[in-house]
Amino acid sequence: MTGKVVLVATPIGNLGDLSPRAVEVLAAADVIACEDTRHTRKLLTAAGISPHRLVALHEHNEREQAERLVARAAAGESIAVVSDAGTPAISDPGERLVDVAVREGVVVEVVPGPSAAIAALVVSGLPAARFCFEGFLPRKGRDRADRLAAVAAEERTTVLFESPHRVGDTLADLVEVCGPTRRVALARELTKLYEEVWRGPLAEAVDWVDGRAVRGEFVIVVGGAERVAAGEADVDDALALRLAAGVDTKTAVAEVAAELRVPKRQVYAAALRLTR
Repeated sequence: MTGKVVLVATPIGNLGDLSPRAVEVLAAADVIACEDTRHTRKLLTAAGISPHRLVALHEHNEREQAERLVARAAAGESIAVVSDAGTPAISDPGERLVDVAVREGVVVEVVPGPSAAIAALVVSGLPAARFCFEGFLPRKGRDRADRLAAVAAEERTTVLFESPHRVGDTLADLVEVCGPTRRVALARELTKLYEEVWRGPLAEAVDWVDGRAVRGEFVIVVGGAERVAAGEADVDDALALRLAAGVDTKTAVAEVAAELRVPKRQVYAAALRLTR
């Protein structure tokens, strides 16, 4: 008998969003792997499900726990996976577990449902046909700068997560790289009593957040960049500035390609031309 791993989406606020199928799967599971056992116990109790089969699965133990859980699934058990809110593996534990299960040939299923990223996107008023998800940005350093530059250059709508005490700094950084007029939507407490969605230009978003006593994680939905046709002279100038400043060729090519939204091969050809 072969078991399985089932990712189960849970409410991001309103308990009424727990689907009948989710209740059925959680009730039948041999093990429920969850981010916070206390949080999940409350959810299960509200749904009338016995919470005695809980196992902690979080960012600090997922690597080790994944092997154990997949072994149990391979032995015939049904392993349900939930996060504190929304869909597991989306900026929450679950990704490593699925990777191990797939490699071991264990069946992986999903019970779809609530997702803060999708909920915020569809109420943002920004284009939703093509979008990308960035999750939480790195907190500092070169990694953060690179990710911000990528958001600024992205022509699709971008969805970000941010904590309430860092949202002001992130919005200020977005103003710097995207410009003050880029459209943005801020969503918090979605599906809850005090649900709030703000829409407008980035510069005004900073003012809106400043001084407010905000709670709960934010979803920041950033409008895409307008397409700008860069010519050969633009590429040469941007590349020459970086090379003159001592930036290595590989990094300079990547930065210019992102900044001017041109293919890397075009920038690399310019680099060869300039270095000759």
